Order: sequence, then structure tokens, then C-alpha cells
Amino acid sequence: MLILRLIPIALLALTCSDTDAGPSEAATEQVRAQLIASVDAVHPGDTIQVGVHQTIIPHWHTYWVNPGDSGLATTIDYDLPAGATAGAIQWPTPSRITLGPVANYGYENEVTLLSSIKVPDDASGVFPVKAKVKWLVCEEICIPQRVELALDLPVVAPGQDRGRGSALIGKAQASLPVASPWPVSATSDNSGLTLRITGTGLQPDNIKDIWFYSLEWGRIAHNADQPWLSSGDTIELKLQPGDDAPAVGGRFNGVLAITEDGRNGSVTRGFIIDVPLAAAKAGASLAAEPDLALPSALFLALLGGVILNLMPCVFPVLSIKALSLIKHAHQAPLQTRLHGLAYTSGVLFSFALLGSLLIALQASGLQIGWGFQFQSPVFVLAVAYLMFAVGLSLSGVFSVGGSATGIGASLAERPGYTGSFFTGMLATIVATPCTAPFMGAAIGFALAQPPLVLLTVFLSLGFGLALPYLLLSFWPFLQRCLPKPGAWMERVKQGMAFPMYAAAVWLVWVLAQQGGNDAVVVALGGMVAIAFAAWLYESTKTGGETAQHSGEGIAVLTLALVLIGGYYGVEAGVAAEAKSSTAAEGKDWQPYSDERLKALRAAGKPVFLNFTAAWCISCLVNEKVALSQRSVIDTFRQAGITYLKGDWTNRDPEITRKLAEFSRSGVPLYVYYPAGAAAGPVVLPQILTPEIVTQAVTAVSTNDQL
Repeated sequence: MLILRLIPIALLALTCSDTDAGPSEAATEQVRAQLIASVDAVHPGDTIQVGVHQTIIPHWHTYWVNPGDSGLATTIDYDLPAGATAGAIQWPTPSRITLGPVANYGYENEVTLLSSIKVPDDASGVFPVKAKVKWLVCEEICIPQRVELALDLPVVAPGQDRGRGSALIGKAQASLPVASPWPVSATSDNSGLTLRITGTGLQPDNIKDIWFYSLEWGRIAHNADQPWLSSGDTIELKLQPGDDAPAVGGRFNGVLAITEDGRNGSVTRGFIIDVPLAAAKAGASLAAEPDLALPSALFLALLGGVILNLMPCVFPVLSIKALSLIKHAHQAPLQTRLHGLAYTSGVLFSFALLGSLLIALQASGLQIGWGFQFQSPVFVLAVAYLMFAVGLSLSGVFSVGGSATGIGASLAERPGYTGSFFTGMLATIVATPCTAPFMGAAIGFALAQPPLVLLTVFLSLGFGLALPYLLLSFWPFLQRCLPKPGAWMERVKQGMAFPMYAAAVWLVWVLAQQGGNDAVVVALGGMVAIAFAAWLYESTKTGGETAQHSGEGIAVLTLALVLIGGYYGVEAGVAAEAKSSTAAEGKDWQPYSDERLKALRAAGKPVFLNFTAAWCISCLVNEKVALSQRSVIDTFRQAGITYLKGDWTNRDPEITRKLAEFSRSGVPLYVYYPAGAAAGPVVLPQILTPEIVTQAVTAVSTNDQL
């Protein structure tokens, strides 16, 4: 939508349809413009109403102050005598103009744009008013146009009749929105934005349509439906947040247009809305939010879980799943299905465990979000060890039982099924650093709900993660498409060990960000010990009973020492790293702090926020592909933008609270604050390119200049 908005701006800079300056009326092929006044003459010191009346040919339209998905608002530049001043344009209530998926706000047929003009106290003779008017008029094509208008008003002595002026002024004043006579509140939650209007004068039975026009671009999705409900003397209007969704605590302003049935047909009235945006309270909505929003949250969680299979952090486990599927594809259908059910059970059990842990931590007063466990260096170390051990098993260094994955097979009498179960658990563990599309809304909703709802949403997410493998295990046609088992499978199994090693390397790198070089030494030393324990365990399996027991005992003791030493070693490394300087000297960014952001915003300086974490692969890709590119860095420098980076690798309550302000439960989050202390934030997508960043920054700057 940003691109659509920039097109008319570029056109306006390149070409305009002009008329000569001087007359009070001028016309193009599509629009006739007339400069009018509320009086025929003025007194010294008067304040009068002057307006530009536009008559627009059928099927064409001009634009409101917020043009919507595309377009450009009309501008009027008044040229007045010394001492005279002109106020801002007073915008009549607009209407919606749609073309396919694009929704615009503007005017058809005719419109008058009023401004108040103060006449100087020493005015005499003639009071000249000149206006340069620019607009964009569109049908299926858009044409930028410009006219220059002039109007001479005689200056008469106080007490003399000034005349009635143009009758169009009164009609224009009647079309202006007025202050709402009813109390209005705006709230935000994970299901969207809600406007609540309460008043005894409301008559919902007579209302044909209600629509909210946001004064600022991008606060709401312009082309989204705005369903409304009524109960007694209260009406609620549901709004979908836009690309620049407002943050809780800021102002939410615009025009509420209510269309009612009247004796002479439908009548639309506009009401000015300017209220603070608050966080919604549980159970406060007329829409019975848990009943209506829960199905949507479950669907989004299911879809997000399916897409999660494609995220890079889950890719290493896909190798295990693929190997297991190939191994079981030509077994009896019942066995194949049981493997699918076992894998699904492992995923669901893990998500239920994760949800229960979240509930317990929230009950203790902690502010946490998605992927919180990777903020623990000890947990990162344990997963790195696990991935390394899986790689050793796939490489053939050791094996436990007959499971395809070689994990957990000795825990039950039927090792293959328990192997599938623990593969599902492993998939969940490595999936949690990632946030797939559609997941953010579902998880944000779940974290604000009662425990039962939270668990339900998490289980839906887990079912989505397991669904592709489950379908394959139950669908014979797809199973027949798989290659037949053979000797090649051993080579493939060994080759699939390398994604496991790569995942372990990545986790050690994450550990380096949390605990420094000491933590890396501990992790690598532990991996050497794990490899020794695996080799010893496997090499003694073919010996006598004494050798087997000795090998198993030494291997278990070695692993115990690795875990104990890893815990204390990493904790010591984290403590030492915390004492070192975290300043970002010589870098293109500064470390985030709430105080630093407030100081920059108070000074009216533009700020770009990047909330990231070392364990978030999407964050790392965005920084490499977009935020570290020279084009983006140069754009930031030229625009005077301060780049703040908030590192959520380790737990940081300050960053967690900031994420919650934007209804986010995890990273990445990218926010741009334009120049000006009152400017609202612009939230960027979770997947970035250099063009997305530079266009977002330059588009906002261009709009500010206009």
C-alpha cells in the first residue's frame, strides 16, 4: 500500500494540469473549482470562512486528509495580505471509494473545503484572497491538477452590512463532523481495535451503516470490514489494525460516520473521535470475545503450525522426520499410522508442557513470551548437546535400540514408536525460536487468555506442526510416491547428521552471545566428552557382560559430569560476560533502553527500533539481508535516524514490556518513529528487505512534508 500512495505523489511532482491565476473560478476536464467566502465584504479584524468548492464530474473523485490505500489529499496554499492568517482545512465527512481490494477515502460529485481567515485590524480598501489549490482526481486513472484562484472582498467600516456571502458556505459547514455527543472509548487487544459508543440518544434500529475513518494513514486496515454490534444504549465497532497500528497509550483519532434512515432518505452524520487507546479488559466486549475470537485463534494457530515446518529453525528435524517416514512407508499401514500418531503425540505433549510452564510462570508474575526458554543459556547448551548427540547417532557413532532416530528407543518395549514420540518432542524444542506467519496473532491472543484457552491454542499450534507428517502416514497414495527402502538409506541417514551438527554450531554461537568465550569453551569441551561417551558405549556393546556394564557406567558418568560442568561453566561465563562492556562503539546502532528512546522522542528525532535475539533465525536473516546493507545504513544517516537495537537473547523485562505495547509476544519487531515528538510509530513486517525498510522510512518522511 505504501507503493500505491507514492505513485500520485510522483505524478504530482512531474506534471500538473494548470489554469491561469486570477479568477475566482477555474476548471479542468474533471473538476470545476470556485473560491467562495461567507461574506461579500469584510470588517477590519474579522474572522471569516473561505472555501474552495469543487464540482466533480460523475465517476471521478478527490481525496480526504487521509486518502486511504492510495491517493493524495487536496492542498490549499493561501496568499494573503500582511497580518492576515489562514487556518487549516476543515474536512467534511468523507465517503468510501473502492476499486477491487483498494479502499480510498474521498469525495464525489461536490465538496467544499473551508478554512478560517483572520483579517488584519488595519485592513482597508480591498482584502485580496489568493489560493493555489492542488488535488488528485481519479477514476480508473489518476490525474494531478492545480489551479490558482483569487477573490477580492471590499473592506467596509464596522457596522456596515457585509452581505450573506455564498450559500455554499452554510451547506459546507453542515457537512463538517462535530464533537461526539456520546462517550466514546477505544481499546486494543489481540483480536483488534474496538470503538465503544455509549449514549441514550443512539437508536441502533435506525442505523444503516457505521464507519470509522482514521485521521492518520495506516492506523486501521482501510479495506477491512468494520462489523458492529449493539446492546441497549451501547454500540461496538470492530476495527482491524493497519500497517501503522496505534500503540496502547497513544491517541486514536478520526471521524465516525453514522448513516441513519430519515423521512427524506438516508442521512449521514460525522462525529469527531479523539480518545486515548487503552488495553481491553477481559470480558468487557459485547462480542463475547472468547467465543467469537477463539475459533479464529485456533485456525491461525493451526495454519501457523503447518507453516512452521518450513521455517529454517525446524529444518534439521525435518531430516529425522523424512528418514523415519521412508523407513516406515512400506510397513503395514497400521504400523505407519501408529508412527504418525506417536509423532503427533510427542508434539502435542511438548506443546502442552510448554503451555503449562507459561501458565505457571505468568502466575508467578513474570512477563514472558514465545521462545522464552532460549533466553536461558543452560537450556541452549542442553539443546546444543542434544542436537550433537542426534548427529552422532545418525552418523553411526552409537545407536540405542532399533529406532530410526536412535533417541529414546530404550524407554519402551516398542522402541520404534517411542522414537517417533521423542522425535515429535525434539521438533517442538527446535521450533520454538521461530515465529511463522499467522502465529503471532494466535500466540498473542493465547497469552492474554485463561489457562484452558491458552492450552487449547497451543495444542492447535502443535497439531499444525505435526499435521503434514500425520497426513503422510495416513495417506497411502503419498506413501506410494516415496522411494523404496534399500542400502541407500544408510547413506542418507548418515548425510542427515550434518544438519544436526549445523544446528549445534548455531546454538553454540547463540551461547557465545549469552555467555562469551568461556561458555563456548565449556560447550565444545562438553561435546568432546559426549563424543567420547558415545564411542565408549558403542565399542563395549560387543564385549562381555562386564565390559558392557563398565562402558555404560563410564558413559553415563561422563554425561553426568558434562551436564553438571556445563551448568556451572555456562553460569560463570554469563556472569563474566555481564560485567563486560555492552556498548556498541563503532557500530551503526545503539543499544536500546527505554530512557534513550524517550529522550530521542522528546527531542523529536526519528528512531528505528530493532528488537532481536541471537536464537531468532528470522531476526538474524533480516539483519544480514536488510538492516546491515549499505543502502539502509546510508538512508538512516541521511535522514538523521537513530538506530536502536534491543537484544532479547537473555531475559529483559524492559524489552518484554515494550513488545507487549505492540501486542507482540516475541521477536522480531521493527518499529519506525518519524520525526516529531507527536508522530506515531510505524510497525514494519517481520520479513524485511532493504527496499521495505527504505520505502517505509522515505514514505513517512514524504507524507510529513506534504
